[in-house]
Amino acid sequence: MKNLTHQVKAKWYYIFWGAMAVAVVSGQIYVGSGYREMAEATKSTEISVSCVIPYETLSHTSNKTRIGDFE
Repeated sequence: MKNLTHQVKAKWYYIFWGAMAVAVVSGQIYVGSGYREMAEATKSTEISVSCVIPYETLSHTSNKTRIGDFE
């Protein structure tokens, strides 16, 4: 009589790893399509950055100490 347990294991091994490969590829496609959609939305949005440096006079900052409380 022939022992088929090794062949059954090999069958389920390939089914499992085939399903895992499909899951990984489909996840990559899902993330890639979301990234593409985000990139297209960002292209149509105007982004501007402005920096405002506060001007403090010397007399205003001279009353504070390094260890003391700050406003």
